[in-house]
Amino acid sequence: MTGHLTERTDRPGRHDVGGRLPAPHGDDRAAPWADTLWAAVRAADEYAAVDVVTDALAAGLDPESVLLDVIGAVQRRVGTEWAANRMSVADEHAATAINDRVIAVLPARRPEGIRGRITVACVDQEWHALPARLVSETLRLRGWQVDYLGAQVPTAHLISHIHRTGPDAVCLSSSLPTRLPLAHSAITAIQAAGTPVMAGGPAFGADGRYARLLGADAWAPDARAAAERLAAGPLRRPTSAHQATDDLPHLRDQEYTLVAKSSTRLVRDTFRSLEQRFPAMRDYDDEQRERTAEDIAHIVTFLTAALYVDADEVFGDFLVWTAEVLTARGVPARSLLPCLDLLQEQLHDFPRACRLLDAGRTALTPRP
Repeated sequence: MTGHLTERTDRPGRHDVGGRLPAPHGDDRAAPWADTLWAAVRAADEYAAVDVVTDALAAGLDPESVLLDVIGAVQRRVGTEWAANRMSVADEHAATAINDRVIAVLPARRPEGIRGRITVACVDQEWHALPARLVSETLRLRGWQVDYLGAQVPTAHLISHIHRTGPDAVCLSSSLPTRLPLAHSAITAIQAAGTPVMAGGPAFGADGRYARLLGADAWAPDARAAAERLAAGPLRRPTSAHQATDDLPHLRDQEYTLVAKSSTRLVRDTFRSLEQRFPAMRDYDDEQRERTAEDIAHIVTFLTAALYVDADEVFGDFLVWTAEVLTARGVPARSLLPCLDLLQEQLHDFPRACRLLDAGRTALTPRP
């Protein structure tokens, strides 16, 4: 390991805040405005960014197109540029903050008739809030009363809010697959409160497979699709509570629980073994050592998430994308393989974990 992976795990390209599917009904007139907003964002010029949005509205672009096809398009590009090492983490954070700011420029007129009430929240520990906000603002523009709760909403607080406000549905957002266990807990708790759940965000898979696997009542690939599904008719309210193992019978083997509980030890022992096998690590400075330990922790976290849903592609996609990021930063992707080997030595008694590690190696193997 080389200590260069840490920055990427907050913004993985395959699971990025900008990784939602392209809007299927985008306004072609929005592209030039998106380019202009991109220039303002890259210059970190918030005033210019506000001017772009107000000018686009004045030129006749409707607010939803400005929201999704201008601001949303720029945010997707932010993720792409970061992954290609053309933006720093600080630049990416600044760009996201500007995009969040200019959303406030959009009109917030009270509709004549309220369609219903929707709660929009991010899964606990999910701090990528902008996708959820895009959904919230789209629903508001289409006449819904929306309670937008933002990032990192603890499930207990979300349930209290539901009991107090009685929404017609909850839209639950998550960008990273590592949040899927917490998303599952939130889905089952919301449904136990008698409220249906629509899941969205890259964590649930490009085709919504993990939303279905975790028992969500609906899934939407983007903000427009979420609004259209809700407009088509009410989601069916849950009739009975269920447990995690009802949706995921493989959890009964306890591999996920045991590996998750031992994650700290796995990271520590893998780091120590790497030091012994690769003497060059002993010359790392404190920052390199810290980053390498964090890199290993991210690998273990994604492995654990893949164990939860029993999906090779969750771990494999993470490794492939990580290899692409490493390559863009001039670090050989093969540096991942020793870590996988050391983890397998420690997890040899866990057949599903070993299968995932084997699948990860296969995903990293160049195809002829």
